[in-house]
Amino acid sequence: MFDPFQMFVLIGVLLTLVFAGVHIAVSLGLTSMLGIYMFTGEIDTVLSFASNTAYEALRDYVFAVIPLFMLMGEFLAKCGAASDLFALINRYSRWMPARLGIATVLANAVFAFITGVSIAAAAAFSKIAYPEMRRFGYERKLALGCIAGSACLGMLIPPSVLLIVWGVLTEMAIGKLFIAGILPGLVVVTLFIGYLVWVAKTQPHRVGETPDKLMEQHAPDEDQPLPDDMRAVLLSTLGIIALIVIVLGGIWLGFFTPTEGAGVGATLALGLAMLRGMKPAEMLQAILSVGRTSAPLLLMLVTAQLYSRVLSMTGVTAAANEFFVNSGWSPYAVLMLMVGVWFVLGCIIDSISIILLTVPVFAPLAVALGFDPFAFAIMGVLAIEAGLLTPPFGILVFTVKAAITDEPDLRAGEIFWGAIPYWIALLVAILALLFIPEFATLLPNLGSKVGA
Repeated sequence: MFDPFQMFVLIGVLLTLVFAGVHIAVSLGLTSMLGIYMFTGEIDTVLSFASNTAYEALRDYVFAVIPLFMLMGEFLAKCGAASDLFALINRYSRWMPARLGIATVLANAVFAFITGVSIAAAAAFSKIAYPEMRRFGYERKLALGCIAGSACLGMLIPPSVLLIVWGVLTEMAIGKLFIAGILPGLVVVTLFIGYLVWVAKTQPHRVGETPDKLMEQHAPDEDQPLPDDMRAVLLSTLGIIALIVIVLGGIWLGFFTPTEGAGVGATLALGLAMLRGMKPAEMLQAILSVGRTSAPLLLMLVTAQLYSRVLSMTGVTAAANEFFVNSGWSPYAVLMLMVGVWFVLGCIIDSISIILLTVPVFAPLAVALGFDPFAFAIMGVLAIEAGLLTPPFGILVFTVKAAITDEPDLRAGEIFWGAIPYWIALLVAILALLFIPEFATLLPNLGSKVGA
């Protein structure tokens, strides 16, 4: 039976622990056990419920998706895949206005298919793209905003860690969630590129397009033979594209599950990394890095599942659904409220923690209000990613600032201002999904028919 007092205690204790700096996994675990004790009054039941939830979660082989996809990205990132992508796109986009900015966006989009982590992309392209943009006269604020903004693609374009966490918490098909993110990801890429082209046409000085720089940037070299290092870059990039097609295509067509696809991707990535000259010591370093990153995340997923069960058991989820469904509010107003909560939380805590805290309540509510679960998932990821660009604690902004060490007078506020157009583009993408949910549902539904 639902008890409002229990609901306020559970939510209040959780938020107090989180904002007091207690690790999100510990906060979720302690709050969940408190909720079970309040509901049953027996310590033995608390321990039994927690241990059974942990056992069931860890024996589910879908948990292997996260470390395997991370391992795939780590192998390719360590062997120079990001540098190769930027070099190749930069070489063959000389005819485009704002080509270095566009090359950064496109390289981030392809890199997102490899890593699934925005912070990794922000750190990598701060080192790769920023020096080139500055060398060709790009305004500093524009260059920094481009890197921070386009790094958001890492959490939307599959294989996204956020989509994996979302799928685990809601028990949605992770493979379909991956495919659902592709078209919205392309929409966001198009919006980012459109903004850069508009800047190049209306304010060419901001992208270094003065007469001298234009001659240097657009010097014709496409007819010249590729040097040996560029041939290696071309082969490396073709290998990466083949890997993406095999992994995502196999999942989309039903040839293998997301977990199997992650295993195939990690194996192929290891082969590509070895061909690129990756040494055993670097491989070991990549494996250890993934272990250090994924182990806390898996623990958070276990405690989040426990928290989700407690919310259902105590009636909090059902009560929230009933309140908003019967409140007379428009479904769109409730959705905007949820998006607003994500924006605010994105200013304060990291994206995975936001999903763990909100999705157990928000996802069932969205379905009860009539929203498509796949479209809602992608809207949620977009809103949470926008939070990573929002002051005062936008983590992507501070990642870029930390990675650029040769600008002693750089302030985070400058990067925040440069990232505003990308924040607006993410909001436009959310609205596009709200009115045209087929952006998220078309490919998963098509894949079901093809796979059948």
